[in-house]
Amino acid sequence: MKFMKLGTRPDIFFTSESVRTISSEVSTDLRIEVDDSLYHLHKFPLLSKCLRLQTLCNESADTSEAATIKLPAFPGGAEAFEICAKFCYGITITLSALNFIPARCAAEYLQMTDDADRSNLVGKLDSFFKSCILRRWKDTVLTLQCTRQYAALCKELGMTGRCIDAVTAMIVNHPAKANCYHRGWWAEDISELEIDLYWRVMVAVKSAGIVSEKTIGEALQVYAVKWLPNMASEEGHQSEEEVAEATLKHRLLLEKIVSLIPIQRGSVTCSFLLRLLKAANILSASMSTKMELVRKIGVQLEEATLSDLLIPSLAYGNDDVIYDVDIVMNILEEFMLQGQSPPTSPPREKFMSERRRSRSAENVEFLAQENSRRSSSSSHSSKLRVAKLVDGYLQVIARDKNLPMEKVIALAEAIPDFARPDHDDLYKVIDAYFRAHPEMDKNARKQLCRILDCKKLSVEACVHAAQNELLPLRVVVQVLFFEQARAAMSGSQMSDLPTGIKALIAKSAIGDEQKDASKLSNFGNATSLDDEWSISGLKYSKSKIATLKMKLAEDEDIDDDFIPRESLMRSTSSRFKALCSIPSKPKRMLSKLWPMNRSISERH
Repeated sequence: MKFMKLGTRPDIFFTSESVRTISSEVSTDLRIEVDDSLYHLHKFPLLSKCLRLQTLCNESADTSEAATIKLPAFPGGAEAFEICAKFCYGITITLSALNFIPARCAAEYLQMTDDADRSNLVGKLDSFFKSCILRRWKDTVLTLQCTRQYAALCKELGMTGRCIDAVTAMIVNHPAKANCYHRGWWAEDISELEIDLYWRVMVAVKSAGIVSEKTIGEALQVYAVKWLPNMASEEGHQSEEEVAEATLKHRLLLEKIVSLIPIQRGSVTCSFLLRLLKAANILSASMSTKMELVRKIGVQLEEATLSDLLIPSLAYGNDDVIYDVDIVMNILEEFMLQGQSPPTSPPREKFMSERRRSRSAENVEFLAQENSRRSSSSSHSSKLRVAKLVDGYLQVIARDKNLPMEKVIALAEAIPDFARPDHDDLYKVIDAYFRAHPEMDKNARKQLCRILDCKKLSVEACVHAAQNELLPLRVVVQVLFFEQARAAMSGSQMSDLPTGIKALIAKSAIGDEQKDASKLSNFGNATSLDDEWSISGLKYSKSKIATLKMKLAEDEDIDDDFIPRESLMRSTSSRFKALCSIPSKPKRMLSKLWPMNRSISERH
């Protein structure tokens, strides 16, 4: 830090009975009150350098005794006034970036210019500011930080703008150093600035176009972490008025940060964007700010994690959902829009005089096609990752007893079919929702199950679904049907079928309610999603034929089109055709599932 010393005389100020005065043989004739401090000084040294004091003394009507001049709202307070007073007496004062701004504002207030006396304080301070402070990084940043206490006067004097210009120039004039990965050499220092000053610096840096957007994004994350606290942890220690004031302050800060985020994808992480979105919800930020975050998150949603997406709902209460599902739906919609290809241009007309394209033009077209192919491949893999992410999100929110079924269906159907190679996770969502909503009627259960494609269930999921008493009967039938059809198409015999399915069919065909060779554990009792689906944890329970009869009785109006009749009718087997009509007795229905496979395999 650079220092400047002015004056040569020793300090002769002292305090006597709460009054600051000066040790001198000449009695004082000037009283000055600054804030709560009273100074007894001399007119000659002060009035000769301070035009404002001259004016105030001339305006004073009390001439019979020592005049008392009040200086309310003095910039920098008593400390800054004393610096100016000591300069007038020739007493040594030391100036640096720490006290420059209050001293400069105080000198301006007292009008200590060259109009009053040559080599006055204002001129000396301006020279120090230009030749020393603005040439040193830390001094400039510290001085800029101090301007916020005297914002109006510093703006009028041009010191704020000059500091911002100097800081910006130092950043952009060292682009290699500024773009280094560890957030540059400047991000931590300027993160100490108040948001309005920080915003002006960052806008200037961005406008220069030299510092990379990735580096700017890293700097924004540093600033956000420093200034956006965990609101939930603070509210318990503050009054309602303090909370409201802090909320307003942080909301404005958040909106400024969002406005600074570069356009380039990947300039900030998706996790950081989602944290900002959570903060925006808590702080009730403007809708435009939220939508801007939603758009940016949608561009790089495949980078998000499940915990990132769990955005608390502001209206959470006894009858409200826990998480903000609507905003996640908006993010997903934005993501799906990113993958849409622009419309192809109409074919160009061919003219007889059309010249042969040059080889370089063909190369350009080939490169464009190759880039398009890679982009398409990247989009495909991104959708696969997002589909897995959304299904995991659905498994969490499905346990919310207040979550409407329509939102589950909307989120599930927003994912394209090709992005789900299997539907195991979707089956877990349905099962979790049924267990959290035991009051659901038959029609609602059927409606939710329509998002499930039983052909895409694994053997493990089929075993569980076939024993799941929460599922509509027609879904159980469909699961068993497709498992049998899968075995038939591969020419498998009974011994080739999965053990769980084989045992289920055998047990159902025999109709022995007491037989308990292998039991299924209760799927809903597990708390971990992975534990629920470890195949070693599946055991056969006492699933009774009586239960199946009851389920069949309540499903007498089962829709015929739920079972794919077209695929059944292609087969000449009477047993396949018989399966299209659901029998009234469960034993007869289930006993037909196994022999159908044998009749098909025997013909091949």
